[in-house]
Amino acid sequence: MTAMAHEPLTQEEVLLEGFLALDTPEGFRAELFEGEIVVTPPPDGDHEDYIGLIVTQVIRKSRTDMQFSGNKGLKLGKAEGCPKDHVIPDGTFAPAVLRLYRGAAPWMPCQGVVMVLEVTSTKPKADREVKRRCYARAGIPHYLLVDRETSEVTLLSNPGQDDYRKRSSVPFGEPLTLPEPFAFDLETADFL
Repeated sequence: MTAMAHEPLTQEEVLLEGFLALDTPEGFRAELFEGEIVVTPPPDGDHEDYIGLIVTQVIRKSRTDMQFSGNKGLKLGKAEGCPKDHVIPDGTFAPAVLRLYRGAAPWMPCQGVVMVLEVTSTKPKADREVKRRCYARAGIPHYLLVDRETSEVTLLSNPGQDDYRKRSSVPFGEPLTLPEPFAFDLETADFL
């Protein structure tokens, strides 16, 4: 019997394998972005209310029929020296005609996703900065951020290498124009 030599695992591979083997408590979610594992507790009711208000409008008002998935694992690009980012947005939107979620693995590629949604909670800096870079690097066309601390809604679009090039923000209570393929004004009066 001969033993086969194995290449040693890189630090990136060890981190990714450890992340994928995590068994988080029910309701918690684990994400891996820019080389850091982040575990988040279940959201509060206001967090879910904002998501529901947005989803209802997108489904009813979008020019293009949209499909929504809450808490869908996305495999994105990677920062230098890190494994691929594995992020779970609060919401993911894709044109319904693609049926993107049908048969998808728990961690699916982000091709076809037209917008991700995050509502700030326990780690607002991650939503404002780190996830913003991750989604831009992955080329996701739109990132909608509901910032509960600053009471504003921001749409980031035109992704570049590490950030979005276009930003449009409104305070809660003001409408925010969503471009194609949505093509409607997102009402935020109920966010107050």
